[in-house]
Amino acid sequence: MSFSGFVVQLLNGLAGASSLFFVAAGLSLIFGVTRIVNFAHGSFFMVGIYLAYTLVDKLGSSLGFWPALLIAALAVGVLGALIEVLLLRRIYKAPELFQLLATFALVLVIKDAVLWLWGPDELLGPRAPGLKGSVEILGRQFPSYDLFLIVIGPVVLGLVWLLLTRTRFGTLVRAATQDREMVSALGVNQAWLFTAVFALGALLAGLGGALQLPREPATLEMDLNTIGAAFVVVVVGGMGSLPGAYMAALLIAEIKAVCIWLGVVQIFGIDVSFSKLTLMVDFLVMAIVLVWRPWGLFGRPQAPSRYVGMQEEPLRRPSNAYMVAAAVLALLLAVVPFLTVNSPYTTVLMIDLMIAALFATSLHFIMGPAGMHSFGHAAYFGLGAYGAALLVRALHLPMELALVVAPLIAALGAFVYGWFAVRLSGVYLAMLTLAFAQITWAVTYQWDSFTGGSNGLTGVWPSEWLSDKRAYYWLTLVLVGAGVWWLRRVLFSPFGYALRAGRDSVLRADAIGIDVKRMQWAAFVIAGTVAGLAGALFAFSKGSISPETLSVGRSVDGLVMVLLGGIQTLAGPVVGAVTFTWLHDTVARNTDYWRAMLGAIILILVLLFPQGIAGSIKQLADRWRAPKEDEVAKTEAKAKLEEVKA
Repeated sequence: MSFSGFVVQLLNGLAGASSLFFVAAGLSLIFGVTRIVNFAHGSFFMVGIYLAYTLVDKLGSSLGFWPALLIAALAVGVLGALIEVLLLRRIYKAPELFQLLATFALVLVIKDAVLWLWGPDELLGPRAPGLKGSVEILGRQFPSYDLFLIVIGPVVLGLVWLLLTRTRFGTLVRAATQDREMVSALGVNQAWLFTAVFALGALLAGLGGALQLPREPATLEMDLNTIGAAFVVVVVGGMGSLPGAYMAALLIAEIKAVCIWLGVVQIFGIDVSFSKLTLMVDFLVMAIVLVWRPWGLFGRPQAPSRYVGMQEEPLRRPSNAYMVAAAVLALLLAVVPFLTVNSPYTTVLMIDLMIAALFATSLHFIMGPAGMHSFGHAAYFGLGAYGAALLVRALHLPMELALVVAPLIAALGAFVYGWFAVRLSGVYLAMLTLAFAQITWAVTYQWDSFTGGSNGLTGVWPSEWLSDKRAYYWLTLVLVGAGVWWLRRVLFSPFGYALRAGRDSVLRADAIGIDVKRMQWAAFVIAGTVAGLAGALFAFSKGSISPETLSVGRSVDGLVMVLLGGIQTLAGPVVGAVTFTWLHDTVARNTDYWRAMLGAIILILVLLFPQGIAGSIKQLADRWRAPKEDEVAKTEAKAKLEEVKA
């Protein structure tokens, strides 16, 4: 740990901060004006570096290098404008989470488009002409191109700041960030303003990707890796604040650089590897900042939108017909193993569908009735799965007891994380749950002696009497049914009504004596317990477990399931989980480009069913039933009138 090494690592952090700032600045602009949490923003970064690679190859690496980077950024900006006009403009009045679902589908489509155009191999571009060498700093060599990146970051920040503060366009953007409905009322063409802002944000992301061409190879994993880091920077800096995004990028990049410089340090006789902290240090910083300052370092509370989406309808108790249909469905599910004797894979798929339904229902419990959007629900699913695996392997407990204790381990995690999460709301609450999930994933991924590290744990099989998949199928059916039934029973208890009261109006709920935060905290624990049960069932069904169980992808899958089915109906998470899991399995087994096909199907479903599949079916049923109910009411009123006359 020399002083010269420390200085060089700080400079490396500055170079990395510039690239990260470009992506975060574009994401911050888009969210500030359109209120869209653009999950596809990392895809723009990825497309930027791939386009730059192709253009440099076509134009030549000497004279055409710098023009190629600019053209690539402009092309990504045009792509962003087309996406906004053709897709996002059609769903601006849909609930915000459905917009998130649409942008997630775009991630899948763009990833497979890049795979088709450029192939699966990593592509490393040439060095920048004129900046191929290095300079000596305190006896160490430092790349000249990285010095260029250190300078270009503040330059772009200054240019964007001038655009936003010295032009009419910038005035409109800043006004829309504060109150976009008022900007529209003043006669500004809001649609084209949104398009311009989205294109500018995409251009910045594309520029950030293009500038990375000489530093790292272009890979298909860049999109999700980049969007996670960009979300952290935007939230830490404050939503909509460009200086905040730059300062947050600097803060996180420099902390990572210091961790790398420290390496392994012995503290009180214990070796502590700071370099391993780089996997979670950004999420750790985000968690600390949000707990200390909920709106970010430079942010402030967003002005509430006058459009709040579709009003939540009161949940109705299941009718007799509904209960009969549920009983018939349970009977049909119970006889499925007998009908699929010659197709063992069908039994395995049905187990996966039921576990997915339980996981999605637990997430819906806090998203719908409680109104808390979680981006890190996989943490409790993974805690349940790892808890079951470790109880069986390390403590040699029987599988039946592990199924009871593992959900309690997940509940403990939800108890701790929920205490912090319920003190926030909206996007900031969602980002804090994401931070906690990523911290849990990083610990699991690196704790080789306890969790198996990246290899995970194997040999996690059910008891001998459940060795037959059909027997395990029936156990899963019983436990999943019990879990779903219990969550619905809670929703129609006084606790459930109080929970929905706090969601609909915090002030009114508080005025009648409801402790809203405590109710939401309890909801987190309940949802975490059920998610932990789903994770334990998953571990025993697969016979092994890996850190992927706690990854962002698992949380996103849960969000997609809930939103695809419909957040305003109790059947929504079950319908969405079955639809998504079945589509994922079917499409992946029948085409190499399954992501694009799955993303296209999700986009079509979002456009056709803006309230989710189950939600849209419920709307159609209500519209069909309404005229009949009105006719009955008129008939009854007419009969009463005749009685009065008589």
